[in-house]
Amino acid sequence: MRRADRLFDIIQRLRSARGPLTAAAIAEQLEVTVRTVYRDIAALQARRVPIEGAAGIGYVLRRGFDLPPLMFTAEEIDAIVTGARLVRRLRDPKLQEAAESVLAKVATVLPEALRGPLLDAPLFVSSGSAAAAEGVDLAEVRSAIHAARKLRIAYLDGQGRQTRRTIWPIAMAYYVDVTLIAAWCELRNDFRHFRVDRITRSVILDERFPADHAKLLAEGLALPKDREVLAH
Repeated sequence: MRRADRLFDIIQRLRSARGPLTAAAIAEQLEVTVRTVYRDIAALQARRVPIEGAAGIGYVLRRGFDLPPLMFTAEEIDAIVTGARLVRRLRDPKLQEAAESVLAKVATVLPEALRGPLLDAPLFVSSGSAAAAEGVDLAEVRSAIHAARKLRIAYLDGQGRQTRRTIWPIAMAYYVDVTLIAAWCELRNDFRHFRVDRITRSVILDERFPADHAKLLAEGLALPKDREVLAH
């Protein structure tokens, strides 16, 4: 654990404690030595964090203390803004809403001087060219991935032929021009990548698939490079 993280953790533990916490108790919780805790508390007190107490008795955090506002470098603010604006072009409405919510939450805890660079950053991201998904809710697909639940879909291939599939969704891939679902296809008994704009209907099933996502994903990404990756 980095020292900065440990100092923050000490403050949080003192804040939530119902009574004095000894250095030994804090050391046990953080898996460090008691001497380290003494040094950390001394460092926090030197920074005017209102910790009161003494060795052998315990420490308390004076009521009313709050952490200072979040601080970011200019590069970090640019990264936050660019990331949020990149999400806007994913044709995934729920993710877009979440990105805007993240920006709003960060803005509320930033010092006034940093809010302008966050909200009005002169950084622009192209809207992309991926077709919007009409037959599938991408939020539901992500939910199915997290819950390891199967999806039943109606799918059009490149020649316009429709098939009905039961798939095990394991990952989403967002590209500028297309969004894909990586999945195990029960119809083909193999891994396939499905374009979301070719899914005409979908429903999440109650049935689950083996939830070892790491292994499934590794196998799915190990497709031979000369093999067609889109579903057919």
